[in-house]
Amino acid sequence: MDMNQYLSMFIDESNDHLQSLNENMMGLEANPEDLSIVQVIFRSAHTLKGMAATMGYEDLASLTHQMENVLDLVRNGKLRMQDFIFDTLFKSLDALESMVENITGGGDGKADVSSIVASLQAIVRGEIPAADGASVAGSVPAPDKGANTPILLDEFQFSVLEQSIQEGHKVIYVEVTIRQDCQLKAVRAYMVFDLLERSGEVVKSFPSVQDIEQEKFDQSFSLYYITQKEAEEIQTMVLSLSEIDKVTAVTLDRESLEQLGQEAAATLEVPAPIAPSATSSPAAVAPVPAVQSKEEGPKAAARAASGGAPSRTIRVDIERLDVLMNLFSELLIDRVRLEQLASEVQNQDLTETVEHMSRVSADLQNIVMKLRMVPVDTVFNRFPRMVRDLAKSLDKKVDLVVTGAETELDRTVIDEIGDPLVHLLRNAVDHGVESIADRIAAGKPETGTINLRAFHSGNHVFIEIEEDGAGISREKVLKSALKKGVITPDQASGMTDSEVYQLLFAPGFSTAEVISDISGRGVGLDVVKAKITSLGGNVTIYSTLGKGTNFSVQLPLTLSIIAAMLIRLGSEKFAIPLSSIVETGIVKKSQIRTIHGNKMLEFRNTHIPLVSLSRIFSIPDYDESTEDETEIVVVRKGERLVALAVQDFIGQNEIVIKNLGKYLPEVQGISGATILGDGQVALIIDPNAFIK
Repeated sequence: MDMNQYLSMFIDESNDHLQSLNENMMGLEANPEDLSIVQVIFRSAHTLKGMAATMGYEDLASLTHQMENVLDLVRNGKLRMQDFIFDTLFKSLDALESMVENITGGGDGKADVSSIVASLQAIVRGEIPAADGASVAGSVPAPDKGANTPILLDEFQFSVLEQSIQEGHKVIYVEVTIRQDCQLKAVRAYMVFDLLERSGEVVKSFPSVQDIEQEKFDQSFSLYYITQKEAEEIQTMVLSLSEIDKVTAVTLDRESLEQLGQEAAATLEVPAPIAPSATSSPAAVAPVPAVQSKEEGPKAAARAASGGAPSRTIRVDIERLDVLMNLFSELLIDRVRLEQLASEVQNQDLTETVEHMSRVSADLQNIVMKLRMVPVDTVFNRFPRMVRDLAKSLDKKVDLVVTGAETELDRTVIDEIGDPLVHLLRNAVDHGVESIADRIAAGKPETGTINLRAFHSGNHVFIEIEEDGAGISREKVLKSALKKGVITPDQASGMTDSEVYQLLFAPGFSTAEVISDISGRGVGLDVVKAKITSLGGNVTIYSTLGKGTNFSVQLPLTLSIIAAMLIRLGSEKFAIPLSSIVETGIVKKSQIRTIHGNKMLEFRNTHIPLVSLSRIFSIPDYDESTEDETEIVVVRKGERLVALAVQDFIGQNEIVIKNLGKYLPEVQGISGATILGDGQVALIIDPNAFIK
């Protein structure tokens, strides 16, 4: 069977499952005892494994299978999640994503994941190294190859050991390894038992005493031992016997005794995979109680219900949506043309038909626009994992709080906004949030908080990245700007805080004292502003020293169809986006002032620049300087205003944005073009170009 026909579906669904795995792993890390999350992760991993195996990607299926083995222990309460397990599973997800990317690029999906597989297999065997290289608390150091299964205690034996601990005795887990060249293993084992019983009592051994006497064991055996002596002393005593290769003795408390007993039970139930790891240690595993998660109630119920709910969505290729959008754009142009003809002909039947078609096409326009709208969650969902890894590498504690992920943006904007937001988030974690020691010294919680918010406002979407870090130091920014020659000392003295913060977007500017792979090379924020500006948006910075910084990104809802004001300059027609217009008006020639060679206009108790579009675009048949009154359009960019001088207002209309193409050079102040109802081409003015 030819699988190529299913390849695109496999890639899409694999990416969906990997995203789900990343999100749920983040949720599990925040609440490691929520077994309902583990069930969701296990199902996603199992589905991904089946898909990969069906498509013939064995490496991908094999790695996912090893993840399943670990997750199966967790969901059955035989393994408690720890940092090492989380890190290994996250590395596994990274490897799976790389494999899927390779497949997307036409590769075979193969990769060397032997080290990750070995770590996953070690976890299944119960071998987890602690952060300091020692054994996990309450666990026994790993035996050599050929070591015995941990001892399973019955209820009576456990109670004897527990009571001994309560009465002040020491319970020690002892593991003895006899040299390979020993000829009489049973005799050496008898000597060990005889020595130990002089100073205490052996409660349980593995193998059994009878099997040891008959030499039915490899080179090692283990036992529980009650005594008054210290573990180090017991270890020295046994090592003093001849032909003893290694002795491990660990003193147990009640908690570690219970964990070790559970480890033995888990080992008996789970078959141990191959490829042992020589440097790891058995994990302290304990049954995980069925704890209800913090999202108990509606959220938990919703997640449980969603598992069985039938899907009400279908996958549509993006190119088909683009074709649909282009066809509707042509329909919109024809609709405007028909409306114009109907008004000229003055035929009642034609007018009614055109009005009905206008209403239907308006509804169709809303549907087409909604098809192109995508929740920003498709971009936001990769950030929690990124912030988690980045904070860990910087030895910081950071919580990322995401709100408004359901806010929708045009797909064109979504495709472009991801990288700028990555830069801003990395900047917030690296530069914004202080180190743990600095936060404690400043009287702040050791865990910093980054708020990632998205919300609608008019025809724009705002995305804010706000952190409770150190804030931006005006003096530090100015010092760095002066040093790099970005500004002069005279300019620095008269700059407002907002203008100082904007210096961060200057090319090559950086306040980082140390260059790292995260920041400090002066590459990033200038790229961020350039990209956002090219999308018709802008970035504003708000900061309070010692309290934090807010980067606010303003973006247009869509880049395809916009509402615009049509204006006339001589024989030419232009369109100005309504989202940029503050108001329109008429000014007398006497109201225009010339200040330092620039024309200024009084507007609501302030003075704003007056820009002549006819001069900028070299309109031959119109000059507003000869007029007694001039129509103006006041446009806004952030907090700044500019008045544009025009000849006439034609009216408001919805226009389809068309690119100027590769053959025309970039024209200052023009962002595109549109075709009007009469077939004439109108250039779309970019107001941002006139506001400095």
